[in-house]
Parts: sequence; structure tokens; C-alpha cells
Amino acid sequence: MTVTIIGSHKCNLHNMGDEHPEQPDRMYKINDQFIASGLEYVLRFADAKPVQMSSLERAHDKAFIKSVFDRAPKEKNERVWLDDDTIMMNKSLDAALYAAGAVVDAVDLVMKKKTKSAFCAVRPPGHHASRSKSSGFCIFNNIAVGVMHALEKYGLERVAIVDFDVHHGDGTQDIVKDDERIMFCSSFQHPFYPFTGDEPTREGIINVPIPAATKGVNYREMVKHWFTAIEQFKPQMIFISAGFDSHAEDEMGQLCLVEDDYVWITKNLKTLAEKHCNGRIVSVLEGGYALSALARSVVAHVKVLNS
Repeated sequence: MTVTIIGSHKCNLHNMGDEHPEQPDRMYKINDQFIASGLEYVLRFADAKPVQMSSLERAHDKAFIKSVFDRAPKEKNERVWLDDDTIMMNKSLDAALYAAGAVVDAVDLVMKKKTKSAFCAVRPPGHHASRSKSSGFCIFNNIAVGVMHALEKYGLERVAIVDFDVHHGDGTQDIVKDDERIMFCSSFQHPFYPFTGDEPTREGIINVPIPAATKGVNYREMVKHWFTAIEQFKPQMIFISAGFDSHAEDEMGQLCLVEDDYVWITKNLKTLAEKHCNGRIVSVLEGGYALSALARSVVAHVKVLNS
């Protein structure tokens, strides 16, 4: 059964400007690389639906959701700053609703056995959005919305999230920190934005701060205990916050991973999913701003999921 790529052209209507690294060209470059690699012919593609309010409310405070809707610009040239890095234009709310909706749709497809695994090619990203705040290019927390949907709609008792973005998934941790049904593993450059992840937390949250300039061979040694912990946890579904800004070519950070390192992570997670989850994996795009490296890394990641 092939991997399903879920997204929406609506995600590309969110445009914070040509100088902003989180731009529509990210999606165009990924799509071009799917074609160039030949994967386009072996993957299934699906259009996302916008997320329902009930799904958003499982991950976010109602007052916060209302504030985003209330502040969303109506005029074409109007801009609203949600934080120092995150801007909403008149099409941004739609993009955010479709990005979160894609993850909910991915969960439904996987749980209904219509696909074994899914990759959500969406933007804006989500893992910095906390329960009550947008942050770091992220409006809503796409992966947390999907995780809560899986737990509540399908009655899953254990799910694992693995976040290998160059930045700590602080928003995701904020949402899941008190929910012991969820294991959260995050690797990230440290010290680095958002300057979190080194504080004590509950068992089941496994943060791995990574020094700048770390290469793949050392990175693998630092995170390999994730897989032992996930093995012991026996999740019923694995979610991946797939941020590719840890790539050596990405100037957003100073880590030195390459495609083979993402392949290694994905293979380990796929092995665990085959053993404990009937192969169920939902992967969600987060960061990655060096366009060629991003696209090559996504293709390498999806190839493993599809193997």
C-alpha cells in the first residue's frame, strides 16, 4: 500500500513576503522533486479538507482560537503580526485551517486502512504553536491537532511523536506535557530558538539538545535511545514532526545532517511502526528552508515510508 501525500493549494496562499524563509516556494520545490524523482507516479495524492472547530479545540484553548479568527485580516494588503516571526494576511487563516485539516485527514485515512502511512505536505508549520499562542511561523499546531484526533476519535491509548526539526518543538510539548498517553521525543540545536527543551519534565518527554556543528554520526549516537524508549512504550501510532532545517545546507540552523540521516531516522521509526502500530505513521512537514536540501530530504524520507 503506497504512502499518501496530503496537502492543499490553499496552503500556498499564505505568503509572508519574498524575504521570509517560510514561503510558498517550499511547497513548489517539494512537488518538483517528487516529479523529478519519479515518486509522483507511485504515490497517492489527496486534497485536505479544512479542520473542524471541534478538532482545533482538542489541542488549543477556545479563547485563543477565537482570537486568531477575530484578528485574521479581511483586506488583501492588511497584515497582522502574531509574534515577531509570524504574520497573518487575508489568506493565512485558510492556509492554517487546511494545514491542520490535512493531519486530521491523514489520521482518518491511516486508521481506516485506506493508506498505511501519510506525509502531510503543508504550511504554515505548527510545532511552535502552543495551547494558547501562535509562534515561530506557526499559527495552529498541526501535529497536536492530529494526535488529539487520533486519541479521542479512535480511542488510542498510546501514541508517539518524534520531532527532528532544528528547533525544539516547544508548542507541541506545551500541549502534550500532561498527557501520559503521548510520548514526545524532540532533538534540536541548543542553545537556540526558542531556548527551551533543557528543563526537567515528565517521563515520556525525551528532549535531546544538540550542539551546533554536530554531524550525522554524532547526532545518531545522541538520539538512538529514542528508539529503545519507543519500543518499551509500544505506541499504537507514530507521528513525525518532520523538520528538515537540521540539514547542513540550511542556514536557519547550524546542525550538519544530510539526507542519509533522515533516512536512518525514518527506517528506525518504520521498523517500530511495523512492529507495534500495523505500520501506522503520519508525518507532518515542519521546517526546512534551503529549498533544494528540503526537497531532497522530503523525497528521501517519503521513499523510506513507501518502501
